[in-house]
Amino acid sequence: MAGTGDAQRVDVTEGVMEWEGRRTWYRVTGSLEPDAALAPVVTVHGGPGATHDYLLAMADLAGDGRAVVHYDQVGNGRSSRHPDADPASWTIELFVDELARLVRHLGIERSFHLVGQSWGGMLGPEFALAHPEGLRSLTICDSPASMELWLKAANRLRADLPPEVQATLLRHEAAGTTDDPEYTAAMQVFYDRHVCRVLPNPPEVAASFAAMEADPTVYHTMNGPSEFHVIGSLLPWSLIDRLPGLRVPTLVVAGAYDEAQPETWQPFLDHLPDVRSHVFPESSHMPHVEEPQAFLDVVGEFLSAHD
Repeated sequence: MAGTGDAQRVDVTEGVMEWEGRRTWYRVTGSLEPDAALAPVVTVHGGPGATHDYLLAMADLAGDGRAVVHYDQVGNGRSSRHPDADPASWTIELFVDELARLVRHLGIERSFHLVGQSWGGMLGPEFALAHPEGLRSLTICDSPASMELWLKAANRLRADLPPEVQATLLRHEAAGTTDDPEYTAAMQVFYDRHVCRVLPNPPEVAASFAAMEADPTVYHTMNGPSEFHVIGSLLPWSLIDRLPGLRVPTLVVAGAYDEAQPETWQPFLDHLPDVRSHVFPESSHMPHVEEPQAFLDVVGEFLSAHD
């Protein structure tokens, strides 16, 4: 079981994977020894279009000797960015392919765990369905089984916002002016309640938000202007019909105040053959930040059970 701060005493290395005119940056906490007793874990960040920074607390999973991999998905952060790329090129298949290439590049494709958060918890099952070989376990953090369920939950949570905040959001969404600072300020009310309740946001969380603001190409293309106004290419996405084919042991976690409300992830519990769940009572969308030790305990025990 990992402990907070343990990863500070573990070696950290960085590298780059070049592939098909793209570049994927990665960070490894610990050692990727081929004969390691504990399978490494690859963390998959959200967005689509965020960066690894806000997941850095997960590096403490290395406290028990397990290597932990972070990476910036292509188009984001320290990886190559392609603001002029054809919007149609930003697909789920692209990011599944990138992740498959990365685990091969790191030499861990025969034994590893995945921990995906938000969009990363949507990408994780997509990867597991396409490349189940070598995958020891899958942890889905704060993620829906379909965008339809996500939007229904988001609209229910929006209805609880102050009336003036709701009016501001609706006005700018109708006018197509979601880049207006007034919309951003109203959006923040929702984020403070349901995305990260640690205020002000920790530096690593702020860093990911800043990176998305600096280059919103992937987020705007695949998601839309905000967490609850999804108008991008992911809008019709659903895993529900394919879930019975997902055979890897799976842990589903979320926060009690999460924008990923229980109805968004209930299909995982209903349809996966080997699944368990945990809700963090003081957290919203980032339990790894809001209740870090509890998160490490729950996820660390699950990983250890499937090495």
